[in-house]
Amino acid sequence: MPSVAQALERLRSLAASGAVSTLAAAFDAAGFELALVGGPVRDAFLGRHVSDLDFTTNATPEEILTVVTPIASATWDVGRQFGTIAARVRGEQVEITTYRSDVYDGATRKPEVTFGASIHEDLVRRDFTVNAMALRLPQQELVDDGGGLDDLLATRLRTPQSPTVSFRDDPLRMMRAARFASQLGFTVADDVREAMAALADTVAIVSAERIRDELVKILSTDDPIPGLRLLVDTGIAERILPELPAMRLEIDEHHHHKDVYEHSLTVLSQAIGYEHDRHPGEAPDLVLRLAALLHDIGKPATRRLEPGGAVSFHHHDLVGAKLARKRLRALRFDNDTIDAVTKLIELHLRFFGYTDGAWTDSAVRRYVRDAGDQLERLHELTRSDVTTRNRRKADRLGFAYDDLEERIAALRDQEELDAIRPDLSGDDIMRVLGIPPGREVGEAYRFLLETRMESGPLGAEEAEARLRAWWADRA
Repeated sequence: MPSVAQALERLRSLAASGAVSTLAAAFDAAGFELALVGGPVRDAFLGRHVSDLDFTTNATPEEILTVVTPIASATWDVGRQFGTIAARVRGEQVEITTYRSDVYDGATRKPEVTFGASIHEDLVRRDFTVNAMALRLPQQELVDDGGGLDDLLATRLRTPQSPTVSFRDDPLRMMRAARFASQLGFTVADDVREAMAALADTVAIVSAERIRDELVKILSTDDPIPGLRLLVDTGIAERILPELPAMRLEIDEHHHHKDVYEHSLTVLSQAIGYEHDRHPGEAPDLVLRLAALLHDIGKPATRRLEPGGAVSFHHHDLVGAKLARKRLRALRFDNDTIDAVTKLIELHLRFFGYTDGAWTDSAVRRYVRDAGDQLERLHELTRSDVTTRNRRKADRLGFAYDDLEERIAALRDQEELDAIRPDLSGDDIMRVLGIPPGREVGEAYRFLLETRMESGPLGAEEAEARLRAWWADRA
């Protein structure tokens, strides 16, 4: 974290930049107050890249448009009823919001929107003190009523007003606390944590879409684990993602198995490491991270205590895939994400059969075919799923997967492994067998596909001979 003097210098440089100084001059000339607020001010003190430019003002939305339109290349209404106008000024996208002092009824998340008279009213209704600092423009005066700077220096997360009042105003702020715990590496003040636990039930009034978006933001941080732990420890996860705390299975002295919850968090952390190693600089891979977090959620439902102290989880991959599909649907994830995550969960155990005995080329082809476009992610998930502290076992599994990837690469060089299809098309089948379109063509196609999987590329002549033999036997 830079020093306060360095941070103030960054803020002064930001205030002098094209978009900010242009807006400051325009609002000042029109007789309105303007301040840079929230994330940009916080990130300047943290030494983080400032990407979003958010402003607050005593001007109404109509007055904002009057001031901004002459200096903007574009303006658009992103929530006039909530006081927010967006614009593009000097090549920068900005959002300008009228001071707010909303009133909430406590039963829904829909506030009675009330525009405030001062910046102080606006700042006290914000989520956390570190986000409730503002830089008045053009004066370049820091406004910090809630002690946000002290909290930044202490890496502490507090609310500007009572956390109970703040979280009742918007229960999603409790999930936001978890996100900032991960994103910023801050500790959560005791009264904030206590309020989260006491008000966990109130997340029920938040829409599934908003919960999903905040969960995605938590998972997209470099280290989601602190945030996820906070959600579980305060009981909030029980309301939004109950499969996660359910993995904290009781371990007794007679039946021993690894802690499934801790294992899943470790797999998530390792998957992020593989993601960074294999795809440096790319956006977070939400599908991989969801699959890593949820890959073992089928274990609680399939747990069996076996004679001799063993514990089994037969078919937890299939059960887990079904549970994940149901939960992700409830959270309004898109179908592509749901399909990809559930496929990875369903397949995450497949590799471990590779270490029990040599796979044939046919088995390798099936592995690639079943993974489809999720093969690269399946590689990363399977490697991440090795959390044993037994170095010899970990090395054996790692070497085995190296071998599997090498065999996949070798087969890919020899044949079209990523698009395996029969040597004969549907039209070819109908011509050879003299049959019309129908169920029998599909059966013949599946026979040729299985033959292709078992034997590799055959060529049209050999495929036709096998097809005729199959047809004769079938008759």
